[in-house]
Amino acid sequence: MAALAAASAERFIAAAEKAIATRGRFVVALSGGSSPRATYERLAREPLAHRVDWSRVHVVWGDERCVTPADPSSNYKMAYDSLLDRVPLPTANIHRIRGEEAPERAAESYEAALRNLLETPTGPPSSNPARRIDLVLLGLGDNGHTASLFPEGPALDDVSRWVVAAHVNAIPPWRVTMTLPLLNAAAELLFIVAGKDKAAMLNRVRCGPPHPRELPAQLIAPTSGRVHWLVDAEAAAQLGETA
Repeated sequence: MAALAAASAERFIAAAEKAIATRGRFVVALSGGSSPRATYERLAREPLAHRVDWSRVHVVWGDERCVTPADPSSNYKMAYDSLLDRVPLPTANIHRIRGEEAPERAAESYEAALRNLLETPTGPPSSNPARRIDLVLLGLGDNGHTASLFPEGPALDDVSRWVVAAHVNAIPPWRVTMTLPLLNAAAELLFIVAGKDKAAMLNRVRCGPPHPRELPAQLIAPTSGRVHWLVDAEAAAQLGETA
């Protein structure tokens, strides 16, 4: 896990340096999970913390559980406790999903906030580098989901909205998630996958036949950006086996 966290933290820093140097700011979409937490904790410590100009970083979330920001299962709380509260990031640059609101309302208000941040008031996500997310961090669920795009979920078919409420087979059952058009418009997407419990699913997603509705992670296909996978040895143990 330490090596994976170090590698993903370096990817974060490289993306931040590039975006800030070329456009004056860095917009990053965070995710939940234990692997990203290790990355956030590393970024919050020296010497890495001083390598990022946090005053120019804007933080958004790829998805969130419909819970209060103080709930232990909140993706916001995890990121805040492990990173955001430990670096000089302006409060105004933290754009959280309001999971305490009704799911549809939270999705609508978050889409409006993202459109304002990315200066795209209407229409599909822009391919303009100045108006898209610079880096999206993603995980891989043991059922093939990523963000809160779950197998066979209606959110997979939404091509007009940037953010939707999703009722999923999990606890809590309501989530708010970015949709595929917004995710795939990002400049860079980074999957962080760790642990032997992810090995079989990682092999199915990466090496097996395409079953995108069953394995939503297969639908991550940037329109003009790049996708990278950082995985540890345990997660990679079955890669190349017959899926």
